[in-house]
Amino acid sequence: MAFPFFGDSKSAIAQMLATLPQTGRLEWIGLRPIRREPMQSVTEAVVETDRNLVGDHARPKSGGKRQVTLIQHEHLAAVAGYLGHSSPVDPGRLRRNLAVSGINLLSLKNRRVRIGNEVMLEITGECHPCSRMEEELGPGGYNAMRGHGGLTARIIMGGTIRVGDAVQVVADDNP
Repeated sequence: MAFPFFGDSKSAIAQMLATLPQTGRLEWIGLRPIRREPMQSVTEAVVETDRNLVGDHARPKSGGKRQVTLIQHEHLAAVAGYLGHSSPVDPGRLRRNLAVSGINLLSLKNRRVRIGNEVMLEITGECHPCSRMEEELGPGGYNAMRGHGGLTARIIMGGTIRVGDAVQVVADDNP
């Protein structure tokens, strides 16, 4: 089978990094109405442009890079496995706002994604675990989350999101 990318290796890598034909799915939405209280699972949420999810206690500054957090839904089982649990970890215990399946979240770093028909996020960086993971998951929780902490994002365009919505990469030339 022929290699589909031509030119020097740098441009071939750039082409491969830009190839993201998958469509993901929003599996879970969580809000933290009060600091250090349990996350509340909801089926839909209103997303404020350049702010946060309505009902979430966090009020990041305008232009902030951590307005919403995402986690790879498939990693919930991996984290549970590292802890010796037989069923996936409940996403609310991991303190992230959105759980997404079907698309590799790490491949979205520095890209824009659309959730449903309205909301657009700019993926800004990794969301590394904190010491709260030891409280939530028990001894070893922090290390179980390493490499599986998810991503942070800035809200480019607000609207309403719902569990089951498509998560798609926005082409660089058409944000």
